[in-house]
Amino acid sequence: MSVLNKESKNFIEKYLNNASPVGFEASGQKIWLEYLKPYIDDWGSDNYGTVYGIINPGQEYKVVIEAHADEISWFVSYISDDGMLTVCRNGGSDHMIAPSKRVNIHTRKNGIVTGVFGWPAIHTRKGENAKLAPSLENIFIDVGASNKQEVLDMGVHVGCVITYPDPIIELNKKYFCGRALDNRMGGVCIAEVARLLKENKVKLPYTLYIVNSVQEEVGLRGAGMIAHTLSPDLAIVTDVTHDTTTPMINKKKYGDVKCGSGPSINYAPACHNNVIKLAEDVAENHEIPFQREASSRATGTDTDAFAFSKGGVPSVLISLPLKYMHTTVEMAHIDDIENTIKWMYEILKAVKNGQSFKYI
Repeated sequence: MSVLNKESKNFIEKYLNNASPVGFEASGQKIWLEYLKPYIDDWGSDNYGTVYGIINPGQEYKVVIEAHADEISWFVSYISDDGMLTVCRNGGSDHMIAPSKRVNIHTRKNGIVTGVFGWPAIHTRKGENAKLAPSLENIFIDVGASNKQEVLDMGVHVGCVITYPDPIIELNKKYFCGRALDNRMGGVCIAEVARLLKENKVKLPYTLYIVNSVQEEVGLRGAGMIAHTLSPDLAIVTDVTHDTTTPMINKKKYGDVKCGSGPSINYAPACHNNVIKLAEDVAENHEIPFQREASSRATGTDTDAFAFSKGGVPSVLISLPLKYMHTTVEMAHIDDIENTIKWMYEILKAVKNGQSFKYI
């Protein structure tokens, strides 16, 4: 039976198509919270924009399910005298995919100003120029201006944030494809978990926080702040991981994970072995397919921020396999999305009030 219904897919389209760059997540957070509100008892937010729903508030034992809301983007860092824009990263934006992409430049004065990442025509790239490749030093944005003053008159200035306009599509009835699936599809998953709890009248014996954190892409910043604020006893984090069947990816280095084969559980110092065991037992008992991967030292996700907050929070990372991460054509298999939702939902039902995960 499908987990995602018509309303879920409408939410995915509205939420994923909205721009929520690092540090500017508020508009997306409002969309997410609007969808979540019917399924929660209360909600809150912090100073930097992390938003959380609350189910069964006021209990001593506290559990978090979490995703991050921000997407990679660019900043205008320089405007030349002839009206071309130089950029710097806001998160891990890939300079290799920039040339020939349309962009939205977000301004206070005039809203969205459109532009393009230009690139010299192939006819002009001869001799040594044939080796020319995109880099942070040579990519540029053209907004159709003749000089710097024209750019400024448009409302574009140094510090304006830049996003790609690419919308999400459903590809061949098997994949969602677009930008910012990393990790707003995780935000969809945790919202759908809340929906299932409400619709199935599940009474949790603890307080559950459904957390959509900001600024993960620049160092897990939002998760670090909200972990300190909420001080949970258990954290179940979802993010994306690489589909390593993609051409040119080394499986020996990055593991063996494939879209359509289920969400992946991660083994790493931040991922608590007793929580991993609980998650794996739940998956096996409910016949939820899953994969395994290992991370050296750190997962690089909000799991690390939660695990090493306060006196240590038992945490687990459930990852959604993704093709072409940090591009505008990220792809996630619909079956994997649904199984991520089912897995988190069943884990929450299995957690006991006051459950300890201590090793000794």
